[in-house]
Amino acid sequence: MAERRQRGGPPRPRRERDRIVSMHTESYLHHGHTVYEHRLEVPLDHLRPRGDDNPTIELFAREVVRKGHEDSPYAVFLQGGPGYPSPRFGSFGGGWMNRLLQDYRVVLLDQRGTGQSTRMDAQALSHLATDEEKADYLRHFRQDQIVYDAEALRKELCGDEPWTTLGQSFGGFITTSYLSLAPRGLKASLITGGLPGLVHVDDIYRLTYERTAARNRAYFRRHPGDEKTVRELCAHLADTEEVLPTGERLSPTRLRMIGMMLGGQANTDQLHYLLEGPWVSVGGARRLSSQFLQAVAAQVSVAPIYGVFQEYIYACATPELAGTATGWAADRLAEEVPGFAKGADPLDTKEPFYLTGEHFMRHVFEEDPALAPLAGVADILASTRQAPPVYLPEVLATNTVPVAAAVYYDDMFVPRELSLETGELIGARHYITNEYQHDGSAYSGGSVVSHLLDLLAD
Repeated sequence: MAERRQRGGPPRPRRERDRIVSMHTESYLHHGHTVYEHRLEVPLDHLRPRGDDNPTIELFAREVVRKGHEDSPYAVFLQGGPGYPSPRFGSFGGGWMNRLLQDYRVVLLDQRGTGQSTRMDAQALSHLATDEEKADYLRHFRQDQIVYDAEALRKELCGDEPWTTLGQSFGGFITTSYLSLAPRGLKASLITGGLPGLVHVDDIYRLTYERTAARNRAYFRRHPGDEKTVRELCAHLADTEEVLPTGERLSPTRLRMIGMMLGGQANTDQLHYLLEGPWVSVGGARRLSSQFLQAVAAQVSVAPIYGVFQEYIYACATPELAGTATGWAADRLAEEVPGFAKGADPLDTKEPFYLTGEHFMRHVFEEDPALAPLAGVADILASTRQAPPVYLPEVLATNTVPVAAAVYYDDMFVPRELSLETGELIGARHYITNEYQHDGSAYSGGSVVSHLLDLLAD
């Protein structure tokens, strides 16, 4: 068991005497590094006293320390998503992880609901009787509670010392919540492709749909044959039943979700390879190959938290947005932007017909068997008009924590215009580039993170 230490504006977590302290740690050696695996009990709701109606959940974090760097300060990585665990590295000798390990003890946090932390899926929620109960439980898996989890872990590892954060994508959203709700826990923050817009989700999605349309056009200019293939595939799926390996029929609208691959440099070429040979002949009929269906399933099946929370992370995000619901924004706005309407004729070449991006629509909950049990829960969250704010602009405007943020000029998922507005509000130093897409921190081999560290040191 790890040593326990006694430590003596925004909403604050429970009183110190109520704080749950129960961390267990195991360690091992891995390629010249010491790895510590921490498991910490935290309350479901940090803002209420513990009790039968406020159970504990388990938080998991993997800490990596390079040999000779035992006295280095701490940095915690906040993964993108929502709904995905921190990365599992086979080695620590490359990319942004290698760069961080030169200066920090690096903590890879599995956010609540992901990885080895208490998970969240239909099975994990099966003990709750109604969709309303499940929705009430899931309301505690947003950015604010993740921040309080991180603070509980920081106090166990660092005592009163603040630490540095690196937030990728949704991890940058969490970082912005951290700067709003618990800035005293931060020494500095790095953000890559994750400065959130502090506006209604409709305003965000109008920009992301426009950016996704631009990425489609650029891709189809590069691979004109793929546009023809996409149109033919969607027309085929409208008339012919093709079944994914998970047992459900593949619809045209769900196929279009492979457009998520356009948001990163690493996946854009893979999209072309996916589309280069989808067809086989079965008894003289044109059908989709099992290999193609398997590859599509891997792209359009998502973590349950990702599906349920894709829009809920924007609900009532600031005090000014209280009383506004997301209302299935991706569905509503798809009908406004040319090229994305669900009922469009894919064979009408006079009109644009695009793959979709990070726009999670209601139909997926009817089609994906892993998400179908959560459809009613998602409807409740989409209609939610009251939720604790996760960003406090008044606090961010007085921020004193050093922040360096990479803003990708053509980012398909996090619009640069809104990112720059938020960055200006918090006084961030910006690294603006069109050399990389949303996955730049990984694709660059560590150079993006290195550049941000240089900005902090300058």
